[in-house]
Amino acid sequence: MTSLRFIATSPKGLGSLLVPEIEGFGASDVRETVAGVTFSGGLGVGYRACLNSRLANRIILQLSEFAASDADDLYAGIANLPWHEQLAPGSSLVVDFSGRSEGIRNTQFGAQRCKDAVVDVFRSRGLERPNVDTRSPDLRINVRLHRGRVTVGIDLSGTSLHQRGYRSDPGKAPLKENLAAAVLIRSGWLQSLAAGQPLIDPMCGSGTILIEAAMMAMDRAPGLDRARWGFDGWLGHQPEQWRAIKADAVNRHRPAPEGVELRGYDGDIRAIRRAESSITALGLESLVRVRPKALNTLTRPTHRAMPEGLIVCNPPWGERLGEPAAMKLLYRELGQVMHREFQGWRAGILTADRDLGRAIGLRSHKQYALNNGAIDIQLLMFNLSADNHLSNRNMDAAPETSGDRHGESGEESLTDGARMLLNRLNKNQRRLKSWLAKSATSCYRLYDADMPEYAVAIDLYEGTPHIAEYAPPRTISEEAAQQRFDEALAAVRVFCALDPGQPIAAKRRERQRGTQQYTRQGQKGERLTVTEGKARLLINLHDYLDTGLFLDHRPLRLRLAEEAKGRHFLNLFCYPGSATVQAALGGSATSTSVDLSNTYLAWLGENLALNGLSDRQHRAERADCLKWLQSCGRKYDLVLLDPPSFSNSKATEGTLDILRDHAVLIDAAMAVLNEDGTLYFSNNHRRFQLAEELASRYRVADITADTIPEDFSRRPDIHHCWRFQHLKP
Repeated sequence: MTSLRFIATSPKGLGSLLVPEIEGFGASDVRETVAGVTFSGGLGVGYRACLNSRLANRIILQLSEFAASDADDLYAGIANLPWHEQLAPGSSLVVDFSGRSEGIRNTQFGAQRCKDAVVDVFRSRGLERPNVDTRSPDLRINVRLHRGRVTVGIDLSGTSLHQRGYRSDPGKAPLKENLAAAVLIRSGWLQSLAAGQPLIDPMCGSGTILIEAAMMAMDRAPGLDRARWGFDGWLGHQPEQWRAIKADAVNRHRPAPEGVELRGYDGDIRAIRRAESSITALGLESLVRVRPKALNTLTRPTHRAMPEGLIVCNPPWGERLGEPAAMKLLYRELGQVMHREFQGWRAGILTADRDLGRAIGLRSHKQYALNNGAIDIQLLMFNLSADNHLSNRNMDAAPETSGDRHGESGEESLTDGARMLLNRLNKNQRRLKSWLAKSATSCYRLYDADMPEYAVAIDLYEGTPHIAEYAPPRTISEEAAQQRFDEALAAVRVFCALDPGQPIAAKRRERQRGTQQYTRQGQKGERLTVTEGKARLLINLHDYLDTGLFLDHRPLRLRLAEEAKGRHFLNLFCYPGSATVQAALGGSATSTSVDLSNTYLAWLGENLALNGLSDRQHRAERADCLKWLQSCGRKYDLVLLDPPSFSNSKATEGTLDILRDHAVLIDAAMAVLNEDGTLYFSNNHRRFQLAEELASRYRVADITADTIPEDFSRRPDIHHCWRFQHLKP
């Protein structure tokens, strides 16, 4: 049998894993290179590598190697090969060229010279010349120029072997299939499989890691379902030998060992749908199970004892799906969940940022350098043993409820005014302590212009402060106002034990008109995930006037969660949809959320995904609420109407003035409310008066007092709220 020379390319960092895999196919003289491995063997070895390799990108059959100092040398070396023995006249080809030299500085130029040389071989023999087809060629020629040496070969794989074919929609920032397989091997999945241990991916995305793990468990060849290969149009192809090798792979394919557990979760229902589609395409429904579940609700399965197991996870990377500063919160949550729920297990976590890896808060005993496309990443290995303690590094400090620790945090440097404000913050914290513990509230208003000298609102979002300055009276000079604001910042910094250089979200809150409430105040793009009841909600402390969570409406949102089960919910002027999320988690059958702002609707979509909620079951509509109500065409059981006090958005024909227009809005909303339904109407206009005639048309109850939470007790007029129901006949 003729011995041929092959090149198996792979992502950076996989060479040491690829060597034993290729040796397992019967190859000899296997050598690791920067780009993969080279090996020798018969054509059958190349076929087996194409069909069975879980790690390679491409399998190249090497035809020639020669020196080339310029484009003429390159042309001559390519033209010296008998291409008419590799490709039928009139067929199609494409040349993949890589590398540069003094005489060849452009890969497109190099590919063009190679193509010309191949075509001229056919012309010199009076044969019909081949055509170029970049999408689906009969033959893919691989040419690599490195340090004056040219390696020429035929790509037997065609398209990259990482493209298994089971992903119709990979979603954002997909993990390549062969990299997923390498991560599983590095993480010890084969050893866990042999020991009967489960595998869990807590942020499974489109399910690539789980599917690759299932294919390993079933000894299913990765290329078994591939319809087209690079050797299909190659004249040296041996169909009978190929069919025999493929038949062997079919016979080797077996059901997974009994008791194998492969489970995946994701807070994005769209990702779960993509995973389900791929799982179904491979017929793996009984083996791989995925479901929507937010990371913060993940627990160790209890249907059977699982003292040991493996977690493998590819969380979002800051470079691809968001800012690294925001991603730290996600990685911190992952570390907390692993530490709390999976003691005794092992974990392999991918990251493209060392700071994100450190934010996990657990000690990694092994790190592997890998590459996903153009991004350098690391696989961090963790033993989740009792002695691997969860660290608080990179975690935001939450303010304590006692006032005993502030002297060590810079209190001595405060001015008298700032110290006075700090004392008030401590006093308020002590006053709210029992309520906070009883209500499990973690986002609340600590201070709301209690002292006239410091006219600011101070909110805490799970320990992170947000300060909004009220516009000072005109009698106060800009210098005095600035000094007082600086003192407020200093007091908050000490109260929250923030580092001197740590930024604080601080804004001037003035009366807004029109679309100013939607205007970006900054470009930080940072999101913080907070908890309210059962909901996980994204807030933005820096970029907009509002954070995306109106704290004074907390009781109303929780009331909606209690009343929503089995009901169809409508959220008008939905903002970022926190009420929608609460209703959905409360069990609403469906929900519709309407708003004119694309920003808010996108935010709503993220909040839904974060909580594992379907965007089909919970729809978003970009529309003018009044116009939408007039053409709605369906009924709802539960409605929230929470309009702004004033709006003159360019997307509407006129203006909205809540004092003038609220009766029209309420009538339109009541028209889509079922006979036994409930509408909640709220607004924050301080001088608002409900139109008296509404009481003659509907059952109206003022529930404002019941919807003002303890942390807003100083401002009972922070909003107004009514319950509307249809009059009974």
